[in-house]
Amino acid sequence: MLEVFVCEDDTEQRKRLTTYIENYIMMENLDMKVVISTGNSNDIIQYLKENRVTGLYFLDVDLQEEQSGIALGAEIRQYDNQGSIVFVTTHSELTYLTFTYKVEAMDYITKDKFTDIQKRVIDCIDTANQRYLQNRHSNKKIFQTKTGDKVISVDYSDILFFETSPQLHKIFLHATNRQVEFYGKLKDILEMDSRFYRCHNSYVVNKDNIAEVDMKKREIRMINGQICYASSRFLKGLKDIVQH
Repeated sequence: MLEVFVCEDDTEQRKRLTTYIENYIMMENLDMKVVISTGNSNDIIQYLKENRVTGLYFLDVDLQEEQSGIALGAEIRQYDNQGSIVFVTTHSELTYLTFTYKVEAMDYITKDKFTDIQKRVIDCIDTANQRYLQNRHSNKKIFQTKTGDKVISVDYSDILFFETSPQLHKIFLHATNRQVEFYGKLKDILEMDSRFYRCHNSYVVNKDNIAEVDMKKREIRMINGQICYASSRFLKGLKDIVQH
């Protein structure tokens, strides 16, 4: 389900915007829901800290609190990098700040008498829903985990191997362009995808990203040159994988 969030500190405008959204969702029977409609940005951030979300966010730029709606959008990106952000504003001249904060916005809806706000809101809902359905049905599979207060997303195709961390109950994820440490167990990782193979008590490797295996040294060279290790116990299974 695509979750929808509204952050607008003007009560009447927030009610109107939320009504536009909820009515259209109901009329079109969309797999969407307004989960938070608030004047306080902390309500949204707290929810994102506690839940994995792909969202559609309607944010007032000129929030009457410490951070602007654009700063809120930047913070949202730390938890939901796949979501769609729409800024609703009376200050169209402030849209340049989205580049300063590096927030990718779907749209800017200006609150003036010349703008058909309801139509623009509906257009944004349609676009966000289409993107959500395309991503959900695509072959690209995303591995997500929490590290601290951030949700990290990595394409399965970019994962090289997992390694137990010296820190108790933690795992290192080695990807083609990053390394992430998070709480988890290798046995749980194994069950996530058929590409993953237990090559050592301390390692789970992505079979698709193996470049070669040195049977004597019990070393697995990955496609980017990184080395993962195998134990003699798991070598035979590894040999079968490479030969196939």
